[in-house]
Amino acid sequence: MHPVLLSLAVSLAVNAAFFAYAAARRTDVVTDLSYSLSFALVAIALLFLEGAFDPYRVAAAAMVTIWAARLGSYLLRRILATRVDHRFDGMRDKPLKFARFWTLQAITVAVVLIPASVAIGSDAPAPALTSGIAGFSLWLAGLTIEALADAQKSAFKRAGSEGFIRSGLWSWSRHPNYFGEALLWTGIYLYCLPLLGAWSIPALASPVGICALLLFVSGVPLLEKAADARYGSRPDYLEYKRATSVFIPLPPRKTRGA
Repeated sequence: MHPVLLSLAVSLAVNAAFFAYAAARRTDVVTDLSYSLSFALVAIALLFLEGAFDPYRVAAAAMVTIWAARLGSYLLRRILATRVDHRFDGMRDKPLKFARFWTLQAITVAVVLIPASVAIGSDAPAPALTSGIAGFSLWLAGLTIEALADAQKSAFKRAGSEGFIRSGLWSWSRHPNYFGEALLWTGIYLYCLPLLGAWSIPALASPVGICALLLFVSGVPLLEKAADARYGSRPDYLEYKRATSVFIPLPPRKTRGA
């Protein structure tokens, strides 16, 4: 079986199991956890099913797994605190509609993992680890930005601060965690590129798809809409929007040229 199809099969199986539990218990606790865990399980399964244990391929799977473990633990702590994910209101009691979410999530996981799946399953000789320095560096930078942004926002909320966060990385970008996410998947693509061969163009669906999803579908637009509805009448929020980049971290506009 082609590694991309194998990745999809494993992802569908993992998400089907999580769906069965979530539907039976009518719980939101495992939804975000299942997303990150799906990536880790698929990457690890591919290593063993393909017998790909050279250092270059193991590192590719490790990059996916480390990201998944970090994000999964963060999202699990968050959902355990809130106990509810309002995205699923009106969906938990409708199995077919609920199942559609899990199916789309499984497909998304497989698409985003195309570079890693093809690289792990490739018959080509493994390149030297130095061939992946650029990609690894981007991945590490993205992971660091995402983790730091999440930590800053969590600390802001734990401190009982009112309103919206606009300090740390959040003073340079309104969505620095999403920028880190896009950067790290671009890094994984570049790391896997020496093993992609004819899949080098189709595999762009991973970083391009992540960027499109975050910028135009379920990331930035939804949070911007929610923030506008909550803080849109506040002058400090309007100034924050005017001065702060929406995605790519940049110096606040009001300080440029100072």
